[in-house]
Amino acid sequence: MREPQGQASREWLTNVPHDGIIRYFTFFNRERLIVYSPKALADIHTSECYSFQKPAFLANQMRVILGNGLLLSEGHDHKVQKKGLMPAFTRRRIDALYPLFLSKVQETVHAMTTSISKINNSGQKDMEITNWASRYALDVIGVAALGKDFGAIQDDANPLVRTYNAVFKVSKQQRIIFLLNSFLPWWLLNNLPLKHNRDFSGASDLVRAVCRNIITEKRVKFARTQGTNVDVDVDILSTAIQSGRFTDEGLIDQAMTFLAAGHETTESSIVWAIYMLSRDRTLQQQLREEIRQNLPPIDSWNANAQISSTDINRLPLLQAICSETLRFFTPVRLTMREATQDTYLQGVSIPRGTKVMISSCATNTDKALWGPNAAEFNPYRWVHSNSDETLGMVPAGGASNNYAMLTFSQGPRSCIGQGFARAEFACLLAGLIGRYEFRLKDEALMDLAKVEVGDGITAKPRNGLRVVVRAVPGF
Repeated sequence: MREPQGQASREWLTNVPHDGIIRYFTFFNRERLIVYSPKALADIHTSECYSFQKPAFLANQMRVILGNGLLLSEGHDHKVQKKGLMPAFTRRRIDALYPLFLSKVQETVHAMTTSISKINNSGQKDMEITNWASRYALDVIGVAALGKDFGAIQDDANPLVRTYNAVFKVSKQQRIIFLLNSFLPWWLLNNLPLKHNRDFSGASDLVRAVCRNIITEKRVKFARTQGTNVDVDVDILSTAIQSGRFTDEGLIDQAMTFLAAGHETTESSIVWAIYMLSRDRTLQQQLREEIRQNLPPIDSWNANAQISSTDINRLPLLQAICSETLRFFTPVRLTMREATQDTYLQGVSIPRGTKVMISSCATNTDKALWGPNAAEFNPYRWVHSNSDETLGMVPAGGASNNYAMLTFSQGPRSCIGQGFARAEFACLLAGLIGRYEFRLKDEALMDLAKVEVGDGITAKPRNGLRVVVRAVPGF
């Protein structure tokens, strides 16, 4: 049988009797466990986190495009890399990046407005929003994480955008290779003369070359400005270089991880947020009013804008919609771990080599953790009404357990860049909804069940998302 992707893993949670762990068998009668209980999740993510690692076949396949950075490192290597990168992801560092986020939002909105005006004078246009989200995400990662403007917003034929769009689409060959990877050596499969392997190898070479050039340029700049009063770059890669903890190859791996992981997850979140707001025009209008009442017009959103992280973070409905999108449409729906030694999960003996599945999309919508409306998209779970009729924030969304939200994982292996991801997501959503009105081009997609989700690494509409975009005067 197939692995319980997406909706299937949610249905198992509800329909299959279990005590928090379900045992099943997949192709060739291979044993798997899928875990649902907070106790088992706590064991995997915290108390036994280094005893459950990504299987070698999966990590080796992902390394080609993600590099051997923090996401794929394990054990001692992970601890060392995380320690070296932590200074770049402090709250102060992320706050300092907001002007870069905002300037890229302004550039995106201006480019979209130009695109609309080229078609007609109606002030609206049918657009594929996934493409714009991808270009914004790549440019933000480039500028804020690597200190490099890739120019993707201005160039829809950008080679990096095309590369990531291609490699993150799962082909028939890739599905077959993924299946064979579980029992054939990865080095054998990776060297087969297949189009998939050629495409991945070419993509890896391109991304590595881009990252290597960026690092070389930075080292030259740092050597030239050492001992001067030139401002220190605030991007994440500069901080990592100046820490002295990484070799150039190690920096390339981290840069590849930033590019791929940051680009894909942000793109997915933006697309789903626009989709849900296009379905609920009342909620969309409420958000637009909150944005316009609290933020200046977007023409002032440049690198010198007097808009701080506080201005974005204090908007309760904006933050609620971002949090609910990340909960309900978690970008990575299913992850796999392998026990590297004999261990236990909620008191059950787990032999070395056991493959364990974690379904973040099921846990994120578990009624036992989120209440009876867990399977509904409801941003208001993240806010409460104050006595003066304003909205206050509910940080945990009313969840009953710390392991109810697995979008960014939990414990020592939780995503180091979650503050970065939330910030760039909130900034773009504020800019888009502040300036534009969105509605679905295909009204049939008002029914979420009719939106086919692709089976790539991140969960996005298989056929993209076409929306009618109309500029709303006044922002």
